[in-house]
Amino acid sequence: MSLQISWFDLSLVFVYLIAVVALGCYAGSVRRRGGGGEGGHYFLAGNTLGWPVIGLAMFAANISTVHLVSLAESAYTYGIAYTGNFEWLAGFVLILLSLLFAPLYLRSRVATLPDFLERRFNRGCRDWLAFISIISALVVHMGVALYTAAWVFRGILGLGPEVTILGISSTMFFIIVLGVLTGIYTMVGGLLAVVWTESFQTILLLVGAVCITVAGFLAVGGWDQLSQTLASSPHPLHGYVLKDGTRISWGTDRFLHMVNSAKDPGGLPFYAMLLGYPIIGIWYWCCDQTIVQRVLAARDEKQARLGPLFCAFIKILPVFFFVLPGVICVAMAQRGEFPAGGPANPRDAYTFMVTHMLPWGLKGLVIAAMLAAAMQTCSAALNSTATLFAYDIFQRWRPRTTEHQLVLIGKITTVVATLLAIAASPLFESYNTIYEGLMTLICLLAPPITVVFLFGVFWRGASGKAAFLTLVVGAALGILAFWLDKYKILAAFGEWTGMNMHFMMQTFYLFVICCILMFAASWLMPEPLKKEAEPLVWEDWREPLRGEAGGRGLGNYRLLAALVFITFVALYIIFR
Repeated sequence: MSLQISWFDLSLVFVYLIAVVALGCYAGSVRRRGGGGEGGHYFLAGNTLGWPVIGLAMFAANISTVHLVSLAESAYTYGIAYTGNFEWLAGFVLILLSLLFAPLYLRSRVATLPDFLERRFNRGCRDWLAFISIISALVVHMGVALYTAAWVFRGILGLGPEVTILGISSTMFFIIVLGVLTGIYTMVGGLLAVVWTESFQTILLLVGAVCITVAGFLAVGGWDQLSQTLASSPHPLHGYVLKDGTRISWGTDRFLHMVNSAKDPGGLPFYAMLLGYPIIGIWYWCCDQTIVQRVLAARDEKQARLGPLFCAFIKILPVFFFVLPGVICVAMAQRGEFPAGGPANPRDAYTFMVTHMLPWGLKGLVIAAMLAAAMQTCSAALNSTATLFAYDIFQRWRPRTTEHQLVLIGKITTVVATLLAIAASPLFESYNTIYEGLMTLICLLAPPITVVFLFGVFWRGASGKAAFLTLVVGAALGILAFWLDKYKILAAFGEWTGMNMHFMMQTFYLFVICCILMFAASWLMPEPLKKEAEPLVWEDWREPLRGEAGGRGLGNYRLLAALVFITFVALYIIFR
């Protein structure tokens, strides 16, 4: 073992792990004193959350170690546009959550989004979405977070992938340790423990990210020097072969631009982002239980609207503090400032910066922040999984279940979900980048769910039979596309037809098919709008903007939404 940090730094990491578990357990004791352990307090924190906590908790649930590792990894390989667009385009989608979806969710007084779909459509839609949401929480949220965190921990301890601990691989050993620690405080404390630890971990995460970015920025000589270096030297991995057999052989002159052309070496031109991202963004930010559960726990509609907008402002930061370090690492490797010449694998770019640039003490802080990112995402996914199983599956099976029994079921679900997520974590080893694997899975899950929610809240003629058919057929088409893509059949079809078959375009094509299916099926199998569903459908697109604005100044959600929109448009103009 070749330890990449000092024992002092390593001790800071262990102290942090103990502290965050203790904080989560303490939150559980506070919850029991305040709410008697009932379901509303365990799963939704007693609907007491204000907009600052909602915004921070949403950001924390979104940001995991995959952002620290894989955003820098993709930036090291392709530049800031490849993953930076996923961060900044989220700002526009969070406006939709604030204006269009959050009021309806609060109006329906539901604990889960599958429950919302049942009230709007039928029980079949609820059951299907509950199943898909649990799968996405375990694989998309928890699995990738545990895998990347274990990769980091193994790297800082200098353990090769062939090293075993207690008879299992070192990566799998750290996946188990982090999964169990997170499961303990999530099981004990419920959503209150999750949001408390998320708020604390988000601050630590941002502090750690700022440290590495500032250190790298100063070392490279500032923005002008960074730009000049990137424009004048070849990529340090020139000739590096990725897992799919492609070879990195491009320059770095466009590494600081957010708008890429059709010749983008990463295969992700800007038009693909504009067509594909809104589809996955609406699912992820507006229709996914793991993220939206914080909005459902808001104490009133104003807090539910302002929380996502606050989160949108925070989403400005990842491009500068999570993506940019990967580009800085490229420039420093180009200038020969690393004794080893730079990371041998793009996946190690962020860890390489931490271990080679920061002084002792700060290394431990940043590594603790990286583990914080993984644990906060895992805790959010575990709590949402427990909520989904307790309310949408178990209580449906046994309607007379008491609130106390629901909490017990939620705790058991947390334990089981932790074990399943640990087992699913190694799925991401086979992709060129971790982020590519994550986004491929999201792009196949999102289209049918996005279509059903959009049609459901904006079209009174959308029928329950059509919604269920769209969810099932759309999921089947997504699975088919996954296997066709895995065996390069879609790539061959794209070359033959001249179509871009990048995963972002695949999600757009699936979305169009699902829209046609939803419309045609609603026309062929019409159903009258249920009375209980009438408050859950907007009369027209202007209705969400009518009524009380929620306050003055930045407390006015309309004004704040306009400010978010203008801010992100300005950022794109600057970094076009």
